[in-house]
Amino acid sequence: MKKIVQKNIKNQAVVIPGSKSISHRMMICASLSIGTSNIKNLLQSDDIGLTVNALEQMGADIDQVLENYYRVKGFGGNPQPCNKKIYLGNSGTSMRLLTGIAALGKTFYTLTGDLRMCERPMVELLDALTMLKIHAESINKNGTPPVYIKGGNRAGGFVKIDCSKSSQYLSSLLMIGALMKNGLDIFLASPPVSSPYVDLTIDIMKKFSIEAHKIDSMHYQVLGRQSYVHGDFFVEPDLSNAGYFWAIGAITGKMIIVKNINSNSLQGDLKQIKILEQMGCILKIEDNQIGVCGSALKGIDVDMSDTPDAVPVIAVVASFAKGKTRITNIKHLREKECDRIDAVYSQLIKMGIKVEQGEDYLEITGGNPKGAIIETFNDHRIAMAFSIPGLLIQGMAIENESCVEKSFPNYWDIFDALQK
Repeated sequence: MKKIVQKNIKNQAVVIPGSKSISHRMMICASLSIGTSNIKNLLQSDDIGLTVNALEQMGADIDQVLENYYRVKGFGGNPQPCNKKIYLGNSGTSMRLLTGIAALGKTFYTLTGDLRMCERPMVELLDALTMLKIHAESINKNGTPPVYIKGGNRAGGFVKIDCSKSSQYLSSLLMIGALMKNGLDIFLASPPVSSPYVDLTIDIMKKFSIEAHKIDSMHYQVLGRQSYVHGDFFVEPDLSNAGYFWAIGAITGKMIIVKNINSNSLQGDLKQIKILEQMGCILKIEDNQIGVCGSALKGIDVDMSDTPDAVPVIAVVASFAKGKTRITNIKHLREKECDRIDAVYSQLIKMGIKVEQGEDYLEITGGNPKGAIIETFNDHRIAMAFSIPGLLIQGMAIENESCVEKSFPNYWDIFDALQK
């Protein structure tokens, strides 16, 4: 258990590691390439480690040159046979993206994970792959991992999929569609949740010389018979993780700047700064850095369907704001590392905050948060979000604090080093 120490911090700047979302995608695209790619500033985290291990099992030759610098010799779009199960912990991104990559192989693959991962939905992606005449099944016949994939059919063509639970299904199909004979025309049952992550996938594929297009909000297309081209790449900082430090600025009234940030980034969680601005914060946007400083915080109504990872930290900021904050269109948070709607609700209640939850929303009435021992549910984003109030109030402690290693291994080092 980590006890959070109250601290009257000053205005300051921090540097955070590379993006988890970009690290996953770049490592996969490099492995699909012919030739050798160099990737710098790759995130060093549990989830990225799982993706790296899986790609090595599939035939990629991956060397760590320096701490966050990797050299990847790809398998050219042809995953090699793998007789052992591929273990992906509770990394939903790894599971969904690599299920698609497994479909490119000519032999069978079994992808599995921990107990929570084996409760998380996959049926929509499995059904889409089946529509493409790829053998894809849930071993337990319940639409969740472990999954059994046997590829070999690369005809491609038309496919329809429901991405209301995860946009990663769409990203997975886009990545493999480029290597199919006829590419893929992907039609959605409704616009995808977390759509900025799809834009991010398309942008990273473009860096590897792959063309994929958003025709409209429910139709995506990727041309077939393309080849991923190796190169040298840099992973920009993680804006989901930047949000914890912007939130610190929001509740303390200090200007907290995150360095090396591109204000034109396609990462969806850049939207956090606009949400915080709506809540009364002052923004400082300069070349290569963005700062947030809180003022008189006020409650707002905000649709966070595209920025689900930021919901816990925005909810924590809302607990310090005047009035009600209503966060809507977040039903897909119930399928994350834990049921994040219920987790945020239960922990804010512990802190004496009035909260209401529904199937797809949270409503937080700001007040005077009190110290509490926070249950993280083994969810990195719950741990980091609820650490923040401890800078202002006594008695905050985080159980199972090591769960942050999933996405931000040095979070506590940076948090504890905040200057007084």
